[in-house]
Amino acid sequence: MKLHIKNMVSKSCKMIVKNELDTIGLGYKSIVLGEVEMQEIPTKEEYRRLKAALSKFDMELMVNKKAMLIERIKNTIIDMVHYADELPRVKYSNYISEKINHDYTYLANVFSNETGMTIEHYIINHKIERVKELIRYDELNLTEISYLLNYSSVAHLSRQFKQVTGLTASFFRNAPLENRIALENV
Repeated sequence: MKLHIKNMVSKSCKMIVKNELDTIGLGYKSIVLGEVEMQEIPTKEEYRRLKAALSKFDMELMVNKKAMLIERIKNTIIDMVHYADELPRVKYSNYISEKINHDYTYLANVFSNETGMTIEHYIINHKIERVKELIRYDELNLTEISYLLNYSSVAHLSRQFKQVTGLTASFFRNAPLENRIALENV
């Protein structure tokens, strides 16, 4: 049985879920972003305790199929942009469709109807957050960042960065540190 968890979007979220499952004494097979493969179906009391424990960390167990699908799309994108060594060299639509095992048109329609944002816009927002993170690390130049994140050119990255943030990448690099946006709020 799989449990679907909203706002489980980082490695630290996975650790929190693991700790809460261990505390409650629930056995699991695997934990990935947004999902836990359980060894057994939790009792109503175990489910209630897990739900209460996760809510303290702004995570929630989901039962709505569309909400679960949207979380799977979001987690696939977050995993792809923030945690993969390199973005896939195939069309993102093909990548997402293959990972989720659904027709991309269906996924795109459900996503935009439920969130008010297109999948493409969601990907762009996350790519720009990743660019901001890489700029702050100050280990890669813009050419290397553009290659890492599959931009066709530095000019394309710079144009998109300015559209989303209102700032040039070089101004951002030299600006004082600002608070980062949490992944679940991008």
